Amino acid sequence: MSKKKNNNVSEPSNKKETKKDIKLKKEVEDLQLQLQESQEHLEAEKDRNLRLFAEFENYKKRTNKERIELIKTAGEEIIHALLPVVDDFDRALLEIQKIEDPSQFQGIQLIYTKFKNTLVQRGLEEIEVKAGDDFDSEIHDAVTQITAPTDDLKGKIVDVVEKGYRLADKIIRHPKVVVGQ
Repeated sequence: MSKKKNNNVSEPSNKKETKKDIKLKKEVEDLQLQLQESQEHLEAEKDRNLRLFAEFENYKKRTNKERIELIKTAGEEIIHALLPVVDDFDRALLEIQKIEDPSQFQGIQLIYTKFKNTLVQRGLEEIEVKAGDDFDSEIHDAVTQITAPTDDLKGKIVDVVEKGYRLADKIIRHPKVVVGQ
């Protein structure tokens, strides 16, 4: 009888171990599932972090480019407002040259030169246009069209009414021209 009891005791013990094994297997599977989910979450976070870093780098490049552009054109408004003064100086100097003794006005010439040099140092450059140049609608502003004095001036610039200027490769005032037709 004692052997039977021993066998009986043994059987329930095996069943408990089996339940424990099943429970352990389930826990292991749950842990593996959690590990897999954690790894997927980690990969997603790594990807998000990498994209965020790339986006930040792009932001830095963009703001640096904007800052450089702003520095280049910081005085654009002021320089644009001073262009009529440059035009007045040009007209005054043309009139001074008509006077018998223009040497009396050397001071004005010096002031004009200094003023123009200061603007050039700030990035202002005159757009070179002369009679006979090809008309380009991207650069020139046609004020009027007249009958061309000669056939070779058809579709070309006949006269320059107002000078044009560029500031840091950006046209801030288009030259106003008369075009032959």
